[in-house]
Amino acid sequence: MRPNGLARAALRFRPAAFVGTFVALVMAAAIVSACGILLETGVRAEVPPGRYAGAPVVAAADQRAHYGTGDSADSEPVPDRARLDAGLVAEAATAPGARTAVPDVSFPVTGPHGPLTAHNWSATAFTGERLTAGRAPGSGEVVLNKDHAKVGDRVTLTTPDGTHPYRVSGTTTGVAGVWFTDTEAVRVSGHPGRIDAIAVLPKPGVATGTLAAQVAHALGGRAEIHTGDDRGTVADPALGEAKEVLIGIGGSFGGIATLVAMFTAAGTIALAVGQRAREFALLRAIGTTPRQIRRTIATETLLAAPLAAALGCLPGTALAAWWLDQLRDRGAVPEQVDLAVSWIPLVSATGAVLLTALLSGYVAAHRSSRIKPGQALSEASVERLRVGWIRTPLGLAAVAGGFVCAALSASLTGEDAANAALGVVVLFMLAVGLLGPLVARACAALFGLPLRGASASAALAAANSRTNARRLASAITPIVLAMAFSSVLVFLHTSEDHVTAQQQRDGITADHIVTAPDGGPGLAPDAVRRAAGTPEVTAAVGLLKTSVLVPGAGGTLEAATAQGVTGSARDLAAVQDLDVKAGRLSLGQGEIAVDASLADTADVRVGDRLHLRLPDGTKAAPRVVATYGRGLGLAQVTLSRADLARHVTSAYDTELWTKGGTAAALKALGTVQDRAGYTTAQSVDRELNAWANNLMAAVLGGFAAVAAVNTLVMTVLDRRRELGTLRLIGSTRRQVLRMIRWEALLVALAGIALGTAIALATLVPMMNGLTGQGPYIPPLTYGAFAGGILALGLTAVTLPARAALRGETLDE
Repeated sequence: MRPNGLARAALRFRPAAFVGTFVALVMAAAIVSACGILLETGVRAEVPPGRYAGAPVVAAADQRAHYGTGDSADSEPVPDRARLDAGLVAEAATAPGARTAVPDVSFPVTGPHGPLTAHNWSATAFTGERLTAGRAPGSGEVVLNKDHAKVGDRVTLTTPDGTHPYRVSGTTTGVAGVWFTDTEAVRVSGHPGRIDAIAVLPKPGVATGTLAAQVAHALGGRAEIHTGDDRGTVADPALGEAKEVLIGIGGSFGGIATLVAMFTAAGTIALAVGQRAREFALLRAIGTTPRQIRRTIATETLLAAPLAAALGCLPGTALAAWWLDQLRDRGAVPEQVDLAVSWIPLVSATGAVLLTALLSGYVAAHRSSRIKPGQALSEASVERLRVGWIRTPLGLAAVAGGFVCAALSASLTGEDAANAALGVVVLFMLAVGLLGPLVARACAALFGLPLRGASASAALAAANSRTNARRLASAITPIVLAMAFSSVLVFLHTSEDHVTAQQQRDGITADHIVTAPDGGPGLAPDAVRRAAGTPEVTAAVGLLKTSVLVPGAGGTLEAATAQGVTGSARDLAAVQDLDVKAGRLSLGQGEIAVDASLADTADVRVGDRLHLRLPDGTKAAPRVVATYGRGLGLAQVTLSRADLARHVTSAYDTELWTKGGTAAALKALGTVQDRAGYTTAQSVDRELNAWANNLMAAVLGGFAAVAAVNTLVMTVLDRRRELGTLRLIGSTRRQVLRMIRWEALLVALAGIALGTAIALATLVPMMNGLTGQGPYIPPLTYGAFAGGILALGLTAVTLPARAALRGETLDE
């Protein structure tokens, strides 16, 4: 008896099982290849050198904040640009091969024609701008684009240092910007004494590699040296964070998505093999050896898996390309980053799918191939549910691990919390998979109770579910996956949004909030003073919104929203009710107020020093003067603007909050909104996390939903003989279809209930840790999830059942 012949015959005469397995493997390959491509894109991502194209060697500050030592050492991207001390320019110029070392400073200003980017004039040595008229700027002078001014004009420019008049000494073409002397640029940039980078130009005949080594030696490790394509990270520091986002999606989410895909595909293969128990029993009875049966299943797998993997890589590549486009549109990844597609993720996806198929088929066929022929025939006729002495302890351990990890995740925030949530769900799902038949039998007994006293179709559906626990478990598992993953990822975001909105509603006491006009770098430096002098205004404060890095759980660094306040603590209390829990709000230099949950995580109290990193990565240790309860809705960290302004690229106030006054009187300062029409803008990180959570929910939930439909169709098509028998003994088509629908309803309700339980077991401790409240589950959203699963389940069984009942005789 040839296994290859048996395999080909099985594919020919049992196409339903083959198609179901094939679909599951195609979807698994698509998920794995998409995540692999994004991971490779993150590793290989690069952008053009931009303004540094004319400088072969560029020195810049490390854009990451490092923490920990030894094996626990790690780093986080700084929220803003890290800068160098201006004194390093002279030291870089001492490199033997350096012709000159040029500082580079860029910052936003506002001129008569709107916002502009300002630079120091000496940077034109490597950027290539040339004068079309006039001369280079001197003290009190600037160079502007010829479309904005002409030589000799007087212009007023608003810089982070204030509003000053300047004389136009020259004009240029090309880029619309403004150029100051080097000294003036550093002084008015908002971060005096600091520069963005140092461009080092070589002497004739000096190779780039040689010059880079010489500059590195001259600076003694106080700057990072960039050459070639690596200069793009200096031109666009966001590239480092973008690479981290892509690697996080491809690695962290990709790992979990791969486990889910493999888990689901393995379940489908196990179902397909289990449905052939009678066939394997007959083969054993006529003398087929266990090895031949295992080889047959392996051959079937090898016939399906490689083709399925190859086909799955096509939609996987398309999914990765779409995903990258979405990240570009949201500003999380620079536009210049291209999708990197090589053989590595495609071969990896193919190998993962092939290995999963082989292992799943072998495990599923192991028992059928080893038991005695008589016993095989007996068990093929009547399912016997035994407690597995390996599966059951492992399943119980997974349940315990899920609860332990859920409790630990209560101390995490942001992206770490979302990743922990996925891990907790995976553990609970592993428990459902290992304890599947036992869980299915319990669900059938519980949800089948109301059906036993109902119609004959309902009672028969309940009896079928109780006596076919393995089949029921195969159908329930992907539904639990879809419900659990979608609920956790979506309701994690809705819960945070609900608390944020509540805190904003209670904490915003200002009558008017003024923001910068669209496209502007921020409010004018004297905006708070002018607002305070407006009739009927009793309090006015400016807020510089940014982020800082604070201590997180386990000694890590985590981003926290921050507001730098221009004004007094009394005025701030008039426009914001931070809900102070301990201490007294004060805005003195070196003082800070923090959200109470952040203080708990960092293990600091009033009077302690909070060791944090300012937006440019500078270390600071301000003294905690107060803790408050509305950090999510307002800001997690509050301190004086003077402590923040020198550490951000745009040192302008972001918002102006006033008590009293009128919109008409304040509109000269910017865009005015009242309390009811204002919602605090989400940080880029939080907005990206929310979008990523929803997208992950769609990918994993959609994958699991398709797998559920696939499994339900396979189970119905495998029961054609049973359905035909019911018709022969007198059951009408309507009665049989009702029975099938009742079974589908039981499966869907059991899956929804288990998925909801897993989601709650994950969300309750996590949201208590994040917000101090329970999860917020919008009824309409939850109803849409549950209703969608019910509709899919009923449709997935009704259509194949109708097709199976078209004939009047027994199939097979």
